[in-house]
Amino acid sequence: QVQLVESGGGLVQAGGSLRLSCAASGLTFSSYAMGWFRQAPGKERSLVARISRSAVSTYYADSVKGRFTISRDNAKNTVYLQMNSLKPEDTAVYYCAAGLLTSVRGTGYDHWGQGTQVTVSS
Repeated sequence: QVQLVESGGGLVQAGGSLRLSCAASGLTFSSYAMGWFRQAPGKERSLVARISRSAVSTYYADSVKGRFTISRDNAKNTVYLQMNSLKPEDTAVYYCAAGLLTSVRGTGYDHWGQGTQVTVSS
């Protein structure tokens, strides 16, 4: 079955960096667009970044533009989220997701990871 396993979350001070990884199995990874979402307590889950199947195109939410970078390695079936200049408002559970027909509105994702906690202290 399809599995998406996130790693790399943790506690970091404001201004610091973290790199999230999401290892995929059970699917043809290169056929899927990949996205990173986040959900903070009391808020809805929202799309943070998206990368196309071949990594030709990327999308970022306004709140993370210039600070976060999404990338993928199709040979390793892994997608990454490099997060720099972290702010307390970036604190959330971060999820990776895979979809065949995705949109920048965050729809069309078929498979989800279990999430990894990112906490940014002030």
